[in-house]
Amino acid sequence: MLAAYVEECGPPEAIRFGEVPAPRPGPMDVLVDVEVSAVNAVDTMVRSAVFRTPVTFPFVIGRDLVGTVAAAAPGVPGFRAGDRVWCNSLGHGGRQGAAAVQAVVPGDRLYRLPENVDPVDAVAVLHPAATAYLALFTHGRLRVGETVVVGGGGGNVGGALIAMAAHAGARVVATAAERDAERCRALGADEVVDYRSPELAAALRKACPDGADVHIDTSGRNDLDLAVGLLARRGRAVVLAGMGSRPALPAGALYAMDRSVVGFAISHATTAELAQASVTVNRLLASGALRAPATEVLPLSAAAEAHRRLESGGVRGKLVLRVAPAG
Repeated sequence: MLAAYVEECGPPEAIRFGEVPAPRPGPMDVLVDVEVSAVNAVDTMVRSAVFRTPVTFPFVIGRDLVGTVAAAAPGVPGFRAGDRVWCNSLGHGGRQGAAAVQAVVPGDRLYRLPENVDPVDAVAVLHPAATAYLALFTHGRLRVGETVVVGGGGGNVGGALIAMAAHAGARVVATAAERDAERCRALGADEVVDYRSPELAAALRKACPDGADVHIDTSGRNDLDLAVGLLARRGRAVVLAGMGSRPALPAGALYAMDRSVVGFAISHATTAELAQASVTVNRLLASGALRAPATEVLPLSAAAEAHRRLESGGVRGKLVLRVAPAG
C-alpha cells in the first residue's frame, strides 16, 4: 500500500513516499481506510528521534487520522465496516503511523466521528484538542469558576485550551499577538493580552487580581518566575512544551503558597485518559466550537515538504495530508 514512511530516523529528507507492506490487524484491532492525516510537531520529533519511542522500520509516520472502518476484529465490539472514525495516538510506542492508505488502530484508541463533521476540520484539531483537555482537566485539575491563563492563545493548542476552558465555565485570560486577539475572544477568552507587550507581567496581574488557578504556556518558553508568580494559592502551572528550556524554579513562591508545577506529554496518556478526552472533543466538534485557525491540505506524497515547513516555523494553523480522494 502507499504510505509516507522512513527507513531510518533523520531529517525531513528521510521521508519516503511509496509502497510498504499492508498492515495486519490483530484480534483487538480495527483496520481503517484513511482519508486524512494531520501533521503535528510531535511527528517531526518522532521522525528525527528527538522524542525517543520504539519504531519498526519501515516506519509509517503520523499520529492522527480520520477515516472509515474497513474491518473490525471480533474482539472489538462497537465498530463495523463503514463507520466514520478517528484516532490521535498512532505512530508512537511501537504503533505504526497514520499517513498511509490503511492503518491498524487498537480498538481502545479509536472513536466515532460525529455526523456532519468535515474530516479535514476534525483531523486538524484532534491532537491539539486532546492535549488541551488533558492539560486542563487531568493535570491542571480545572474546576468551574476558576481562572485560567493560556499563553499562546493564537496557536492550535492555545485555541483549543481557550475553547475547552470557556465551555467548562472557567474565566480565561489569554496572551496572543494582536492579530489573533479577536479569534481568542471568539473562542471564549474573557481578556486577551499582547504577549509582546513590555508590560506583560503587569497586564496579566491586572487581569488576574485574585491570581490564576491554572497557567498553561504553549510557547515552550516556560517563564516559571512569571507563571508561578501569577498563581493563586494552590494554583497549578502545567508545562507541556519546550524540551530545551531550562527555566529557573522559584521554589519559595511554590511552597509558600502551596503552588505546583507539573509536566505533561500527551504521548504518555493512558487509553482511559484519551477516551475520556474524546468525549469532550466529539461534543465540541459536533457543536462547531473547535476549529483550527487555518488549514492547508497537501497530498500524501508531500509529507516530507510538510515536515520541512513545520520545522521551519512558518506554518500558521495546520497542515493536513489528503490520503483518499475527497467525497
